[in-house]
This record gives sequence, structure tokens and C-alpha cells, in this order.
Amino acid sequence: MNSAASDTNPISLAHVLRPRSIAVVGASADPRSFGGFVQGNLERFGWDGQLHLISRSSAELNGRPCLRNVDELPEGVDLAVLAIPEAGVLDAVKSLAARRCHAAVLFASGYAEAGPEGQVRQQQLAQVARDAGLVLVGPNCMGFTNLADGVPLTFEPLAARAREERPGVGIVAQSGFMAANLRDALLARGVPVTCVFSTGNEIAVCVEDALAHYLEDPQTRVVTVYAEQLRRPRQFLQLARRARELGKPVVLLMPGRSARAREAAQSHTGALAGDHATACALLRREAVVVVDSLDELLDTSAVLLRHPAPPAGGTAFMTGSGAMKNIALDFAEDLGLPLPALTAPIVERLEAMLPSYARAENPLDYTTLGVRQPGLIGELLLTLQDDPRIGSLVLAIPVGPSVAQRDKADHIVPAIGRATKPAVLVLTGDDSPIEPFFTEAIRASGVPLFRSADRALRALRHVAAHGEALQRAARAAVDAPPARPLPGAVPPNGIFAEYQGKRWLAQAGIAVPAGRLAASADEAVRVAREIGWPVVLKAQASELPHKSDVGGVLVGLKDEAALREGWRRLHDDVARHRPGLQLDGALVEAMGPRGLELVVGAKRDADWGPVVLVGLGGIWIEALKDVRLLPADLAEADIVIELQRLKAAAVLRGIRGEAGVDLQAIARVVAAIGAQMRANPQLQEIDINPLVAYPAGSALPVLALDALVVATPH
Repeated sequence: MNSAASDTNPISLAHVLRPRSIAVVGASADPRSFGGFVQGNLERFGWDGQLHLISRSSAELNGRPCLRNVDELPEGVDLAVLAIPEAGVLDAVKSLAARRCHAAVLFASGYAEAGPEGQVRQQQLAQVARDAGLVLVGPNCMGFTNLADGVPLTFEPLAARAREERPGVGIVAQSGFMAANLRDALLARGVPVTCVFSTGNEIAVCVEDALAHYLEDPQTRVVTVYAEQLRRPRQFLQLARRARELGKPVVLLMPGRSARAREAAQSHTGALAGDHATACALLRREAVVVVDSLDELLDTSAVLLRHPAPPAGGTAFMTGSGAMKNIALDFAEDLGLPLPALTAPIVERLEAMLPSYARAENPLDYTTLGVRQPGLIGELLLTLQDDPRIGSLVLAIPVGPSVAQRDKADHIVPAIGRATKPAVLVLTGDDSPIEPFFTEAIRASGVPLFRSADRALRALRHVAAHGEALQRAARAAVDAPPARPLPGAVPPNGIFAEYQGKRWLAQAGIAVPAGRLAASADEAVRVAREIGWPVVLKAQASELPHKSDVGGVLVGLKDEAALREGWRRLHDDVARHRPGLQLDGALVEAMGPRGLELVVGAKRDADWGPVVLVGLGGIWIEALKDVRLLPADLAEADIVIELQRLKAAAVLRGIRGEAGVDLQAIARVVAAIGAQMRANPQLQEIDINPLVAYPAGSALPVLALDALVVATPH
């Protein structure tokens, strides 16, 4: 395992991003070589530090003397750029270490991304650097460009740029291609970028180190991340928490939802993908904005740069087209983005401005009002902003002819620029031309511009989720209750038998059916007489977590004769399927009343920590997979909100005359399971399937019919 795999303190990037002295190893007279590109970038950007060129073929380049090898460098150079093939890298790094160089950027590929032999080469390189205290960036990376300080250390030829002085976006990506793509896309939109950092295989410097730097950089307001794997997950979560405290949004695209994407990540970066769903749930807990596409990564970063702390609430959509209004309604519903009804005071104010034939509602179609009174559109938008139900706004209008663009530049753009909630401008017409004065007005205002209403609504869905996440984080449980003792000595396989797991659930305040373990048919009959007929009979052993598969569960046993026959049949079936298995006995339980079957579970990810799961249970979890994966510290009120986001939420609320189930009681179970997972690191997995839920007001609102508890053996 390389040094990047453990959760350590972030590596300081001061010598890397703001070097006073740079050595280019592999300097060349060929302007199209990697070394030539680095030299050209430094010259075009006017970097004025101490530059050392190392070349075996040239005594001087562009009037600068060259050294023949690394051994001729002065001691203590801040940063070396290795623009040489992989075959010479290890020796060069050893020499740099001997000259007490602080850091090095490695462009070369052929390491962990190339398979087992490459992994060995990467481990050797990492060991040399660690022993010398040399910070390595890469390998297999494109380097970085610090636009705020004018330090372009990448093999990609860059046009000269003035140093960025505005607050902007800091970019970090494991992929050099993606780092450059994000940079170019944001700059083309007029979005300021402070620094672009490519980490490659992350032999030492990881995404987490760049994130830590950006959080303490006063000029970076938003951090945009592309990562195929977060190698220090707990550190990333800590940094995300710090980002939330500082009010700096972190926007993340992390492919890996599909099996093929996870395989591609291994071959591309040498990364082993973790549990993507677990990671996303816990990242969102810390208000990281986890997006699903590259467009969303760019668009959401641009909006959050202007509004880093958005309020929670739905979106108001404004347009002068009934057709666009209808499209927005459908698309927002598909996204799960609320377009809330307006409050009465806002409706009254809008009606005073709108013509009689226009309806004061959300989405708002103001008809042709803007043709004669363009300034009124801005007043409508600022009025909508005052509605407490509204968290963000979209204005979708055509580009129009030059005279109309002048009206929009002079009246509409300034109004959007005064919005205190996230507000974006959509200019429809795809690639229809925008006059230079209009473009300049938009960029000067800082208003996020879109050419697609779909992309605008997708971005605002993430902006709204970020506002909600900021509020949710403040409500999350801070401390877990004391850990309840486990049901007994942990079996060698870590799995407690059902009767043990249910005993533990009951102690945690979760209702289970009446009953107990029986060691004989006679004892089973006595238990059944105490709890009442009919009963359920279940074989019990740590090695038998899936009892039904071997005939180990019998239901609806109505009397003593049925129970005795069931006892014989159950033991015969288990013995036939699992010869030699020693049962602890059989669990005799009262039949629970019918209700809505749910699943509530929890698991501990070795890298990310615990999460809980809730959704439809029984056979439906396999058929529909309608579940929500949640942080283990979510407040009960927020768990209720998540229950209402299930696809089957209507079933929970009650349909076709059926009463809804007690959502608060379900939330209490989820919260209790999450609390115990947080309090007891030995717990690895809990599964209650089904948890039967009943209508609110029932004497017994929930009942755990089956339970699996797994812990780490000592």
C-alpha cells in the first residue's frame, strides 16, 4: 500500500504551488517536448523565480545555461519537474533526494495504472521519496497551473494569462484531461479559476491535499473535484466538514456507479473503487455537492461561486412562453426539483404588475410584458425572490435581435445581478449569437448564464440540495448514546443467531414478536401456550443466517399437533440440507399482524464508516430496490423526509382507502440503529427484514419480524 492510502495529515503544498526555485529535468530545445512546453509556459507567464534547466544534449537554452545532471543542482530547490521517460525517473528522484529538493512533479506514465509490474515501480518510487521527505506529485499527471500566482507547471502549452485576482474556483482532478477540460470550460464562461491541479496516480499528493490547500486559500471560494477514488476517505470527510464551516462549497464528480465504471477506474488510475453509494451518502452528509455528470459539475460550480451558501427552498421559474413553462413543469418533476406554489402576499404583489390575462403562479409566464416593459421583468424576478418558499430562480428568455439584447443588458441583467438568492439566466436559441455588449454585461454582473433550461434546472437541483444539506448538518445527532452490550460472545463468523439479534434489538427499544428459544418440542409447546396460537418456528444457529433456504422457517402453526409435526419436519429438513450443523434450538414466536413490510439495515464500510438503509422490505427489496441510503447520524425529522422520497412514498402515506403507516415510528427505528452503529465500532452489519409498519396510533406501530446482527470477532 502506498503512502496515499492511509489517513494522514494533509501534505503542505506551499513549495509546490508557490515555488521560488524550479528545476526542469529534461529541458529541451524541442519546443514540442514536455520539457519545452514547461519552459515555454514559464516564459509566457513571466514567472520570475530561479530556474534551473537540466539537459544532456544542450549547454544552454534560450540564453539560459543548462546543467548536465541533477547532481549539479544547488541544494534545497523548491520544485523539480521531471519531463523525462519512466526509465530515468527513479534515478532522478534519488538524485533529487540527495540534493534535498523539496518536491517534484512526475509526468511519466507506466506505473500503477499499467498493472502489477507498474505497481512495483510505483512502490519503489514512493519508498525513495518517503525516506527522503520528498513530496511527489503524480506520476501519470499533467501537473498544475496556479493562475493566481502565475505558475504554469504542465506539459500542456498554455496561452499567457494575467494573474487571477478575483475570488474563484479551485480545481483538482486525478485525470489531467479532466483538469484541463474543467479549467477551459469555466474560463470560457468567464468564471475565475484560481488553480488547476492534476494528481494522477497520487503516489503521495492526493485530492485531499489539494482540497486542504484550497480551503485555506483566501482567494478560492469553491472547490471543484473530479475523483475516481478518494484514497483518504475519512480525511476527505473531515475536510468537507471544514469546508462547510468555512462556507466553501465542494462540488464533486466521482464516477463508479456502474460496475464497468469501477473497472475502468482501476485501469486508468490504479485505484480500487470503494462502495460508491456509501461514499455519496456520507459525502452529502457533510454538504459535499455530489453531481452525476460533467455538465452538472461545471454548472453547479459556477452558480455556487456566486452563491456559496444558498437557502433551502424550491425554484421559481420565469419565462414569457407558455410552452417553456410546461416544459419546465415536466422536467422539474422528473428531477425531483420542487416548483412550489407562491405565498398569498407574493401572488398579490405579482398581480399588481401583471396583465389581467396572466396568472401569478410558479412557473410564471409573464406573456409579452417584456417587449414593452423590459425593466418590469427584473421587478417580477426580485418579487419572486421575496417568497420564503423560493430558494433559487430561473429566467428563461430568447436571445432576440440586437435591440432586444440591449434592453436585456440594460434592464434585466442588472436586476438578476441584484438577487440575493441564486438566480440564473437562460438564453434560449442554442448557439444563436449573443452581441458582445450583452455578453460583457452578463460577465460583468457575475450572473450565471445558460443556453439550456434543462442544464439550469439540473444545476439548481444541486444548489437546492446544498442549501438543504447545510441546514440538515446543523440538525444531525452530535453524540451517540452509550453502546449497548452485544448479544453475547461474538461467534467466529461474526453472525449472531436471530434470537440473539432480536434480544439485542429489544434492549435498544425496538419491538420484536413475543417468544423465546426452545430446546425441545415440549418446551416449544409450552412457549406457544404462553404467547398464544398461531406461532412461527425458526431454526437457530450462527451458521444459519438464511433459514428459509433450508426449510428452517415454518409459519401459521395453529395448535400443538401442528407444532410437534413442524418441529420434526424443521429439524429433518435442516439436517438434510446442512448435515452436521448443530442448532442452538428453535425460536418460537407469535405471528405478527399483517402490515407494510419495510427493510431497515446498517453497515460499516471499512473506509467510509457506517450508513443506514431504509425502504420497502420483504420480496420488494429484491424486485424494486426502492431504498434510501442515509448517514448514521441523521435526525429523526430528516429521516421522515427521506421516507417521503421513496418511490413507494404514496404507499407509506396510504392509498385506495388504506391507512398510512407511522413514519415517525419507522424513523425512530432507523435512528436507533444508526446510533448504535456510531457508538459501537464492533458492529459491522444490522438487517431487519421485514420491519412491519402499522398505522399511526396503533398500539404497536412497528415490529421487527427478522433480524441479522453481525460484529467483528475479537
